[in-house]
Amino acid sequence: MRQSHSAQLNQQGNEHFSRGFYTEAYQCYAKALEADHMSGDQRALVATLGNLGNICAVSGKREQANAYYHEVLELQKILGDDRGISSTLANLGNLYVDAGEWERGRAYYLEALDMMELFKDDAAKAVLLSDLGLVAKETKKFEDALEYYSQSITFMRRVGNHAGQADVNKMMARMYLSWERIDDAIACSQTSLAIAERLRDELRMGGAWYVLAGCHEALGQDEEAARFLHRVVKVDRKYGLPKLEENTQRLEALRQRLVNAREHAKSESETTHE
Repeated sequence: MRQSHSAQLNQQGNEHFSRGFYTEAYQCYAKALEADHMSGDQRALVATLGNLGNICAVSGKREQANAYYHEVLELQKILGDDRGISSTLANLGNLYVDAGEWERGRAYYLEALDMMELFKDDAAKAVLLSDLGLVAKETKKFEDALEYYSQSITFMRRVGNHAGQADVNKMMARMYLSWERIDDAIACSQTSLAIAERLRDELRMGGAWYVLAGCHEALGQDEEAARFLHRVVKVDRKYGLPKLEENTQRLEALRQRLVNAREHAKSESETTHE
């Protein structure tokens, strides 16, 4: 079946989006919107408006993204698209969580979770539960976060999402680190790392190493922290990740601390022998 003009433009926009070319993606979606208004195809319009909401969200245009998502919601209600409604509610939750508006984001997530009771989508539920875990962790409700993350992992296992399991274990590790339960943080980081190694996923391996570096730094084990952070910096450099400079400076500070500690120990030893 031949794609409509709108579908072709949305596909082109998605390709630009995936490569980080947001201006080009927006232009494709805007043209698709014109085509949808001419055709009157409401389902096509839902897809286009959703893409416009997503591109505005990642571009920091929150008010525009919010407007697009609410327009999508109204159309999805008319179409009776319960699955689509839950996805849009989750997107609205993401929009507010990214801005640090935790409670407002949580409200949208819970509404989306309620909608999911109307249909079976364990994969989507797994992601949404991890999102709720993040909100609980950021608002220091660690017991709630642990419950959400545990449920998320159960659903991730059910649908065979190994990458998702690695991600949620890393999120749990960060939660335990904030909770000052360092041993548990290390255990979850190691689980995340083991899954990432099986997947041969260097980016996820880097994420687990980063948390392990934080764990060992919290324990005052600077040598171990530097060892893990060195691996993180290599991944940052290989893939051109945005935290390369920050992590490089942190690694240099750790190494300088180790040098200072050795020099201090040497000086103390010489003083003792005198």
